[in-house]
Amino acid sequence: MNMIHVVFNEPDVEILKQAIEMDESMAGEVVLVRDDYAVGPLANIYTPEGQEQRRDWWRMVFQGGDQESVVDEEKVNDPAVVIKIKEALTNDETEVLWIWAAQNKHDVCGYYWLISQLVDFQSRVHILYLNNLPFINEKGNIFYPDWLSQIEPREFLKAKKLARPITTSEFEVDADEWNKIAAEGKMVRLLEGGKKIIQKDVDYYDTDLARFITGDAQKANKVINAFLSKNKETTGDAFMLWRLKELAQQPQFEAQGALKGLKDFDIKKRAAVESTE
Repeated sequence: MNMIHVVFNEPDVEILKQAIEMDESMAGEVVLVRDDYAVGPLANIYTPEGQEQRRDWWRMVFQGGDQESVVDEEKVNDPAVVIKIKEALTNDETEVLWIWAAQNKHDVCGYYWLISQLVDFQSRVHILYLNNLPFINEKGNIFYPDWLSQIEPREFLKAKKLARPITTSEFEVDADEWNKIAAEGKMVRLLEGGKKIIQKDVDYYDTDLARFITGDAQKANKVINAFLSKNKETTGDAFMLWRLKELAQQPQFEAQGALKGLKDFDIKKRAAVESTE
């Protein structure tokens, strides 16, 4: 039996490769789905027009930032990844696909995006969803990981026992759920529990992000790092940099420097102007 492993975060690739080296029965290629489907437009996501609309949105988010060239250099091309997976499954009937997902909105949205494209191979597509499962960390303590990359490679060998075929019902229900999500037209997705995704408006994180802007000027990266480390709900730093640049243009905040990359500008609360009578 040949295997393809799919993950949704770059740090997961190396961890899973290390686990595979410990267990030959898991031998196979590790494939990365790069896009973050927990944010951004999803309308007509499987058509060239919808895919281009999404690329245009990412160009706008990345504009001026450190990742500005990502879209046009085609470093993210998930449709091509799916074509490659389908070709491998078509050419070798012994090939099976394992989808690895931790309990976070990024992985679960990636799973939803992927699964409806693999219905022709459903008996050979397996899921390993690490949903509220305890693992042992490097200090020997029990913890519940939010991300696959938090798991020690040897612990993956235990997780493999959870692999199961995705059922016909799941292929139908989850594809319908994803179509409903895509049709809502929202820009931010959260994981409510299990595989339940809820959606919010594009400015969902703005109020919490603004709490980390003080009366003293701070570099953008300092504000975003504070938000990412302390806020309950977070998302990728590129999206948060875009939202910070949007906040910087509001009258209650003041920015110094070009609104480009994480280290290109400072931001602070604008001093209140006292009214005189």
